Amino acid sequence: MRRIIGSIIFLLLIIPNLCVAQESANMNSQIDQRSYRLGGLATFAEMVRVGVKTLALSAAVTPGEMDALLEDAERIAREEEVMLYRETDLIVTDLFPADVALGKHVLLIYKGATLDEYLALKKRKSDLVESGSYTGEERRDIARQFGKLLSYPDAVIEEMMDIHQN
Repeated sequence: MRRIIGSIIFLLLIIPNLCVAQESANMNSQIDQRSYRLGGLATFAEMVRVGVKTLALSAAVTPGEMDALLEDAERIAREEEVMLYRETDLIVTDLFPADVALGKHVLLIYKGATLDEYLALKKRKSDLVESGSYTGEERRDIARQFGKLLSYPDAVIEEMMDIHQN
């Protein structure tokens, strides 16, 4: 009789824990992408606000997904005292795969004159491409400058360029 009661108590103690473990496992496999993206944006906005990053990029998403995120993204930007720029044609450099944002929109998160620096870099790259000079060291320099705007360490910039040369 003691054995049966002991077994019942053991099962009563272990079954709820198994249910909680199963529920936690299910919760981890169903991530709400919208909330995840907004959380990432909030983190980057704080990093820009406190000066850890000069420029940060949101996740690259379809135009429709960006439309759905924009109101909350703007609220986050106001709270963090940073600016947003909806980039529909992200600069392509050797830092990332060429198609990383193809057909997608990205929010640039910045303060001050950083947007002007980004747009000037994008224009410089466009001018180099147009003149047929977007090769060799000029091409690598554009990627380096973009990496510096993103506040990447020099060693990481060089490594990323070696991996993603387009």
